[in-house]
Amino acid sequence: MCIAIVGGGIGGLALALGLHQRGLACDVYESAAEIREIGVGITLLPHAMRELAALGVQPELEALGIENLESVFFNRWGQFIYREPRGRHGGYALPEIGIHRGKLHAVLYRAAVERLGAARIHLDHRCTGAEQDAEGVSLRFENRPEVAADVVIACDGVNSALRRQFYPQEAPAFAGINTWRGTTVHKPILTGKSYLRIGSIDTGKMVIYPIADNVDGRGNQLVNWVAELRRADAGMNDWNKPGRPEDVVPMFADWKFDWLDVPALIAGASQVFEYPMVDKDPVARWTFGRITFLGDAAHPMYPRGSNGSAQALIDAATLASELAAGGDAQAALQRYEAVRLPATAKVVETNRTVPPDFIIMKADELAGHQPFPGTIDDLISQEELRKISDDYKKVAGFSLQALK
Repeated sequence: MCIAIVGGGIGGLALALGLHQRGLACDVYESAAEIREIGVGITLLPHAMRELAALGVQPELEALGIENLESVFFNRWGQFIYREPRGRHGGYALPEIGIHRGKLHAVLYRAAVERLGAARIHLDHRCTGAEQDAEGVSLRFENRPEVAADVVIACDGVNSALRRQFYPQEAPAFAGINTWRGTTVHKPILTGKSYLRIGSIDTGKMVIYPIADNVDGRGNQLVNWVAELRRADAGMNDWNKPGRPEDVVPMFADWKFDWLDVPALIAGASQVFEYPMVDKDPVARWTFGRITFLGDAAHPMYPRGSNGSAQALIDAATLASELAAGGDAQAALQRYEAVRLPATAKVVETNRTVPPDFIIMKADELAGHQPFPGTIDDLISQEELRKISDDYKKVAGFSLQALK
């Protein structure tokens, strides 16, 4: 069986490694002419680490990232709302790791080149479409010869050329939320292993966590931060335009807490990227004969709860197992879709309506959108907040019970 993977990102490379592990050959076609360590941070939750551990790359990732100790929630006045232990510290067998996205990608790319062979990884191949018949699929590329395959898996992201072929009228759904992402060399915040959520999207929200230790020899960390803001009249941020710290600082000018100066964190960024927060409505099917979708090409979701990469990794493991089971390849694609489409559709919807930071939104509502005079326990119990967190984990597939 000739398997072609379109897209050499996290999902595509994980699929290639999973297929190789199960004795199936494949080729990866990536649009980039070279692989560089670009981007900002990413959090690998225990269900993502389960799949990465199965691929044999956990030790390298642990060495390159920071293992999270806790997740902590604050309102926009810096008042404490909720804290919970994470990863191994929360009873899981696997850690939760904050890491530079480029380093994660580089680990998977090196593993793919080493195991599959460099000849199986084709860079500078931008897919423009495909045609199929009863015998197979013909993949078309920009300024490259066509490639024949028995099955094709579209792992080419939110703007997938192959998905567009089957859903030509589809557009990303934008609800007025824009984001800015940056990294700053900064002294450790709280424990130095804390994943922080502060505020909510209607008045400004920050997600902050470290992704590399002692980057300057003086104990400072590389800290990843994401700023989000929803405005009813907002236009979409430009995907291709670099952001500027000065565009973001005014939104958080008074966020100066005794434990963190947020404007200083933003102003100290070495680089900033701006993005619109977009997803797409779940579709009725991913699989069309010999072609199916995976990762962001299948289920673009809001980047909340660190779930985009995790769901792509689970997609990859599921599809590799189905293809390795033998029998008709098209039937394997259908079985994969039957398992993963409904599960990811639920995550897409939950990320829109009840994301992890719903904890902060609930606290704000109970406090009348003002600072609370006492402690959060005067408004809502820690057990009730824990239930919000646990309910999200169940939907996303990383409840403690699911991973035992």
